[in-house]
Amino acid sequence: MIITCFRRQTVLGKSDIIQIIHYIYMSIIVHDLVKQYGSQRAVDHVTFEIHSGEVAGFIGPNGAGKSTVMKIICGYISATSGTVSVNGFDVERQTMGVKRHIGYLPEHNPLYLDMYVKEYLAFTAGLYKLGSAAQRRISDIVEATGLGNEQHKKIGVLSKGYRQRVGLAQALIHDPAVLILDEPTTGLDPNQIIEIRSLIFELGKSKTVLLSTHIMQEVEAICQRALIINNGVIVSDSTVDNLVKQYDKTLEDIFHELTQ
Repeated sequence: MIITCFRRQTVLGKSDIIQIIHYIYMSIIVHDLVKQYGSQRAVDHVTFEIHSGEVAGFIGPNGAGKSTVMKIICGYISATSGTVSVNGFDVERQTMGVKRHIGYLPEHNPLYLDMYVKEYLAFTAGLYKLGSAAQRRISDIVEATGLGNEQHKKIGVLSKGYRQRVGLAQALIHDPAVLILDEPTTGLDPNQIIEIRSLIFELGKSKTVLLSTHIMQEVEAICQRALIINNGVIVSDSTVDNLVKQYDKTLEDIFHELTQ
């Protein structure tokens, strides 16, 4: 294979072509990731890959390292060692490229409660420099996240479920290819959980999604894959169907066995 650029030719070998194809089909590549806090190792040589268009559940007990890994993927904190790439961009060396391709909803959804929903989304669109495309994008996202009746309300008066929708809306405003969602249904009532799950399921049809949760039914309902982490170590990485077949148990029982 020959790539021509500015009259210069570069001949790619078989291994180069394989690596290029690998990056095309993998949205997230985490390799040998370590995060050390003093004497405590929060993330211990974690390696996994998420395919483009895949919805993967990231599950583990409290303090297992889920949020730490997600923050490293998003470029919010640095790893002690190891590498992470998102859509071919290296998190350490090309942080801004990574952030353009990622939509991130943290565990504790940070919102400006005194701002109106549409005002907040316009503010977020400005941060991403959407320019003349901002108003159309805001309208599309308001519709997609079911915020039509709430868009002229202050965020502070919204229910927890609608605040989560606003958080998802800001994560989606720049149309990222990858979504990182840290416990998106925590604290919601059963009806709100169903609504947010349905929204994530629909988003997963066109985007790569990595979401953390403690709710096994959530993983079974919307995820093709389950990564289980315990004490900073990946103890299982498989499709949900294969995991259940392998252990011949419910996902909840498998989780308990691998993390107790």
